Amino acid sequence: MKTDVQIAQEATLLPIIEIAEKLGINEDDLELYGKYKAKVSLDVLTRLKDKPDGKLVLVTAITPTPAGEGKTTTNVGLSMALNKIGKTAFTTLREPSLGPSFGVKGGAAGGGYAQVVPMEDINLHFTGDIHAVSTAHNLLAALLDNHLHQGNELNIDVRRIVWRRCLDMNERALRNTIIGLGRRADGYPRQDGFDITVASEVMAILCLSTSFEDLKQRISRMIIAYNVENKPVTVNDLGVTGALSLILKDAIKPNLVQTLENTPAMVHGGPFANIAHGCNSIQATALGLKLADYMITEAGFGADLGAEKFFDIKCRFAGLKPDCVVIVANARALKHHGGASKAEWGIENMDYLAKGFENLQKQIQNVQMFGVPAVVALNRFPDDTEAELEFIEKYCLELGADIALSEVWGKGGDGGIDLANKVVEVIEKKPADFKFLYDVEDSIVDKITTIATKLYNADGVDFAKAALAEIKKFEDLGLDKVPVCIAKTQLSLSDDPKKLGLPKNYNVSISNVKLSAGAGFVVAYAGEVMTMPGLPKVPAANSMDILPSGEIIGLF
Repeated sequence: MKTDVQIAQEATLLPIIEIAEKLGINEDDLELYGKYKAKVSLDVLTRLKDKPDGKLVLVTAITPTPAGEGKTTTNVGLSMALNKIGKTAFTTLREPSLGPSFGVKGGAAGGGYAQVVPMEDINLHFTGDIHAVSTAHNLLAALLDNHLHQGNELNIDVRRIVWRRCLDMNERALRNTIIGLGRRADGYPRQDGFDITVASEVMAILCLSTSFEDLKQRISRMIIAYNVENKPVTVNDLGVTGALSLILKDAIKPNLVQTLENTPAMVHGGPFANIAHGCNSIQATALGLKLADYMITEAGFGADLGAEKFFDIKCRFAGLKPDCVVIVANARALKHHGGASKAEWGIENMDYLAKGFENLQKQIQNVQMFGVPAVVALNRFPDDTEAELEFIEKYCLELGADIALSEVWGKGGDGGIDLANKVVEVIEKKPADFKFLYDVEDSIVDKITTIATKLYNADGVDFAKAALAEIKKFEDLGLDKVPVCIAKTQLSLSDDPKKLGLPKNYNVSISNVKLSAGAGFVVAYAGEVMTMPGLPKVPAANSMDILPSGEIIGLF
């Protein structure tokens, strides 16, 4: 069995200029990063602003399991299959973070014969966007500490600085740090810490900005600290909006690549879905909608996390109205949710499957709450039995969700033709009536409670005193009428990663809330959520190498 990287290395890629020409993008609109990847000028979207949008399809999934669901693979395979049935299709993905790439999660370029390429570049430094976010974020941290050292003209309360540093790596030793030790000239000693870059508010802003001017305005509103009068201190107050924006002038431009079958793909932006909003950039999505009949995008992890944030945050800011949602599942993962051990994944057991199906049922219902039709993409494995597949199909149809088998991992676009036909049929016969889950004018408490009770199947929400105090502060500042981004585990519908399937009879616990004033939402922390992950006992990095020939091995 060939590895993903071996399959990718054997692919026949077209020069990215040829991919762009098929889309009607001129060479002058491209900034080339070698032969097979390029940034696309924002002028293209401006030129196409009056062109009707294509159909928007979101790919999401059941709650993730160790068995793997294949969400990104399905996204890529569906776009290729749509092209095979005579439609023009475009796929958009998030950029992989180096942290999980070298840790345990792996990359984010798909798998098997449904990948975006060049996958080695995409999963490593790519075009430098994430590095630009790190640099802008840490420049702000350096300027803030310099301001303190030079006299603190803004009267910042050093105990109430909320801007930490960031690094695109899993590094638990940097979660909590002390800076400024040494001589007086070495800075003001204080407690600090690091988050992973993809959790940075700068990353969220990059992905949610509708233009470069919008990006600048959002950066200017970021809150970095509070002064001795308990008033927020922003980037604008520090006078460095221009410097931070300058670093991001190229990063905001979408990255054009291709799939193994030469379908156009945009890979741009990379916020995590468990600790951030989990969607690729508005710029990439908007451009894809102008360039193709069908624009396939994805949101991170399960529908309770990524899809909800796609709908309530990204679609709200960008004015998007999705036409269809594809929910990725497989029999193995459902049996895991039903209590099966790894050794039992490949053994028929209808009791495990029935119990685990509750998770898929809830995710279907979650999507339907937004008024968008759902299609279940059932990834088929060789040891799946007909009884299992028929069971899943029967109950999906009873829930009002269409379903199609998918074999894109092993067959590429050919393995997704049934899914592609089903998606087209659903869009044509079941028009979406998209609506948000909540009104932004609701209180923060009510918005969080709505998400927890409707999507997570919780009975209610327990708010820590610290969280309620922060909410009161945001209300007093008049900054509470914004969407909510809940940071919680991706491994359960609940805030407890051990609760598989469909958790019942529990309350979600909100430990704290944070205002991302530039991004335009409030982050609510549910349970133990690490914004700086650690590495596993044996990191993926231990298996990676580059041979004298230049061939990369061990990269998935």
